[in-house]
Amino acid sequence: MSSLPRDPRADEYPMPFVPYGWYGVLRSGELRAGKVVSLHRFGRALIAFRGADGRATVRDAHCPHYGAHLGAGGKVVDGTVVCPFHGWRFGVDGACVEAPFAVRTPKVALGGFPVREHSGLVFVYVGPGEPSWEVPEIPETGSRDFAAPIDDVCRARVHVQEMRENIVDESHFHFIHGQSEPPVQEWREDGPYAEARGRISRRVLAWDINNTFDAFMYGPGVMVVRVHGPVLSVTAVALTTPLDDRTSELRMLYYLRKPAPFPLRFLTPVLKLVFRAEALDEVREEVAIWDHKIHQARPVLLPHEKGIRALRRWYAQFYPEQ
Repeated sequence: MSSLPRDPRADEYPMPFVPYGWYGVLRSGELRAGKVVSLHRFGRALIAFRGADGRATVRDAHCPHYGAHLGAGGKVVDGTVVCPFHGWRFGVDGACVEAPFAVRTPKVALGGFPVREHSGLVFVYVGPGEPSWEVPEIPETGSRDFAAPIDDVCRARVHVQEMRENIVDESHFHFIHGQSEPPVQEWREDGPYAEARGRISRRVLAWDINNTFDAFMYGPGVMVVRVHGPVLSVTAVALTTPLDDRTSELRMLYYLRKPAPFPLRFLTPVLKLVFRAEALDEVREEVAIWDHKIHQARPVLLPHEKGIRALRRWYAQFYPEQ
């Protein structure tokens, strides 16, 4: 699939590449105290570090003094990031707190984002002003009833909106996920929040699986999908993030519920292996398709295909008004 010549239309979208909203840019454990983490998100070079109180911050990566990248040799000292080139220091709010040999500390700062940290994730808000809504905590991420997550990261040359449309694309559940027929979904929305509910019926190994799923959407970049069934229940945290004007990242964190009878919890690693074998290849198949598809502003939808149109109407609120 990757050897196919790329049609230039596959990089053309009528909407901005970065919708306004919250995005999960790091797992908390990836941002250790005293370390600078380099990131490339939203077409920008960024750094993340923790202040002296442990608070996470995400700032622009380049020093305003002479343009050095603070993630390329920069260090965290006393909760500030120190430029490797000339020693200028910046706090978690981005402000310069020290410039060696300066008579007065320059009134300059690193640009950055509002940051929240919970559910084992570091979120940033992209948009004008301060955020007017929040991503709620995800209880499964800290529950002992769920195993440590399966962490899977994919990148594709596709808009993040099209990644999100996948969950409401009824027909693809048959051809990609082995469901006998397209599911009937119930759609609800409330401002920046939306929910899609339905059922998944398929055969996995020797089992006939009939599960319910609830997809909770928190703006353009965060979705939590809870699948409940008699054999396996899993909560999937889907983080869709624009990297630049052509590429988006899908990071999936799958939290599998441990078997309820305590003696059976030793089966958890087996369940994770089965899940990996069944689910991750299907995600790779989707990514390979996304990597070459073009955006259809007016797709030819069948009568049962209602989800894409509903999601697009809801998703439009995260773009600046034309």
